[in-house]
Parts: sequence; structure tokens; C-alpha cells
Amino acid sequence: MSTTGLFHFPTPLTRICPAPWGLRLWEKLRLLSPGIAVAPVQMAGKKDYPALLSLDENELEEQFVKGHGPGGQATNKTSNCVVLKHIPSGIVVKCHQTRSVDQNRKLARKILQEKVDVFYNGENSPVHKEKQEAAKKKQEKKKRAKETLEKKKLLKELWESSKKEDNKVI
Repeated sequence: MSTTGLFHFPTPLTRICPAPWGLRLWEKLRLLSPGIAVAPVQMAGKKDYPALLSLDENELEEQFVKGHGPGGQATNKTSNCVVLKHIPSGIVVKCHQTRSVDQNRKLARKILQEKVDVFYNGENSPVHKEKQEAAKKKQEKKKRAKETLEKKKLLKELWESSKKEDNKVI
């Protein structure tokens, strides 16, 4: 047995990943080091609402019921569907989006928090404002699509009429 096998030190951790071009060497190394805490990055399309009303656990009533929908026996026999009720407002949320009870609990609380905020703040709620903006964008998109379709029809009619006139001249 050789002595090199007795003194085996771990090799330095090396990762190959692209780093932005503008960074200096020490900044790139800092990005690659495993001990540095990275700030959480928000997922695209997912927004956090820090201004929403907080939920008090004493005001919540939580039940776990059997699942439903596709998935057969695995979903229909397990009690991983979360029913969450906010007692003061009477709002009830039922969440069965995943197979995990913990994830369903978190999702149900998030949905309930948004609904309670809309219930108490009404039009001033950031959730309500976002839904209004989305509806407005959808209407604008629909309007533009309709205008484009009308322009295409008009252009087609003009093309056909010019084609008929060309046939008459010949």
C-alpha cells in the first residue's frame, strides 16, 4: 500500500459554468464558490406580494380530504387535498394541485391570502389590479386581432376585384 492512498485530500471543487463577460476574475470565482449565499431569484411569471394581508393561524381551519381527478387509486385514496377556511371572512379554498400535502398546504395558504386581501381591500388589492391589467391586455389583443382580420378580408376583396378587372380587359 502506498502512502499517497493514506493522505487523500479532496480536490478543489471546480465547476464549469458560463459567467457574465463583464466580471473580473475574483468576481467569477466568487460566483463559483459553494459557501456564498445567493439571493433568491423570482421565477418568471410568479410575483410575490409583500403588501398582502398576513394570515393568522388561529383564524384558519384546515382539513385534509381525499383527492379527486385523474391519477386513479394513487390520488383517490390519499388524503392530500387541503381545504383551508378563513373563519372571519368565511372564504374557503380547496387545493389539490400536487401529490404532496406540504406543497398543497403552502399553495392553499398563498391562494387564501390573495383571496382574503381582495375581500378586504377590494380594488386597492395588488392581486385585483394585476387581474384588471391582464383583462385589459387581453381585450386589446383581441381588438388588434379583429382589426387585422378585417384588414386581411378587405385586402382579399381588393385583390379579387382587381383580378376580375384584369380578366375583363383581356
